[in-house]
Amino acid sequence: MTTPDPGTANLPRRRPERRLPRPSEIRPLVAFRRPRFDARERRLARAHTIEDLRIAARRRTPRSVFDYVDGAAEQEIGIGRARRAFEEVEFHPRVLRDVSRVDASADVLGARSALPLVLAPTGFTRMMHHEGEIAVARAAARAGIPYVLSTMGTTDPESVRACAPTARQWFQLYLWKDREASEALVERAANAGYEALVLTVDTPVGGARMRDIRNGLTIPPTLTLRTLAGMAVRPAWWMNLLTTEPLRFAALSGFDGTVEELVGRMFDPSVTVEDLRRLRECWPGKLVVKGVQSVEDARMVADLGAEAIVLSNHGGRQLDRAPTPLELLPRVVDAVGHHCEILLDTGVRTGADLLAARALGASAAMVGRPYLYGLMAAGERGVDRAIEILGAEYARTMRLLGVASTDGIGAEHASLRRR
Repeated sequence: MTTPDPGTANLPRRRPERRLPRPSEIRPLVAFRRPRFDARERRLARAHTIEDLRIAARRRTPRSVFDYVDGAAEQEIGIGRARRAFEEVEFHPRVLRDVSRVDASADVLGARSALPLVLAPTGFTRMMHHEGEIAVARAAARAGIPYVLSTMGTTDPESVRACAPTARQWFQLYLWKDREASEALVERAANAGYEALVLTVDTPVGGARMRDIRNGLTIPPTLTLRTLAGMAVRPAWWMNLLTTEPLRFAALSGFDGTVEELVGRMFDPSVTVEDLRRLRECWPGKLVVKGVQSVEDARMVADLGAEAIVLSNHGGRQLDRAPTPLELLPRVVDAVGHHCEILLDTGVRTGADLLAARALGASAAMVGRPYLYGLMAAGERGVDRAIEILGAEYARTMRLLGVASTDGIGAEHASLRRR
């Protein structure tokens, strides 16, 4: 209990004198914003985080489409663990460092990138917004970061490459049961000038994505009583879908069924290390292997000549309760980091997450959901905004850590508390 100061206890209380404020005193407090007549601009002006874009995306798209992006496999335990791993990162800032200017760029797969960030491959992108892969490729080109086109993309590789011919573009491949079709895709990617081939290896079969199963998601969405009801709630999305080019696949056409049925037709559970070895021999560019989830497999892939490995559990969308990539990262870097680059995928939602991945040894991180939220919220400008948010958060975190360049970020700047 505080004891009153005896020297002030008996002083008379004085109430502040009331008066009318002068106009000159009010003027600095008035800040009317210029009206924004563009609805997309208004949405993006209110988006300060990726979560803000996520909320806007949910309001703009049908439930089944949003759930396809937002959801994961089984009970969605894996994606929850991935997010919690980033929450458990502890930063170790240094003070009295000159961070008036920071350089956020980084070497990623042999070339400079404006951020240690890669836009990950995502399927069915024109379903999220009719501008689709073209919008994402253009946004990545403007930002100066690589973009990976998916085998399950809804725009052909040649068109995506042509929309940004000087940009860094990689092509993601699933090895299908039809090996000749896979080889033809690899040849198309090489002829189109894709910088790297990203082989995804964690899909012997498709994961059980329960939200998609319950929603009965098909590609393209079929007109049922549920979807017709959804038209009234999301008329702009449906109008864009019905008045633009029909959804089609760069690699497969004429399929009518659920996402799981499509995956079951395309993925091959008989893929082995020999397939990777043959792919290494025939692909002339840089080879990235995505979906590695153990130190032992990282060593195997590195020994086969891959230039980079992506530690990924497919965004929690394949095997639920798979290893958490961020927790696995330091051990893989210790084992093979001197042989090839290590990238990280799954769970990155902020620029601080991006910096944490870099500090723990990744050369860059991949994001999928964050830019798709932006795409669903506002098309191409929404992707721009997602990248802008991540970049601003990354640069701010650098300054608060006392680091002036990405190249100066190291293990001394972050640690996993649970480790």
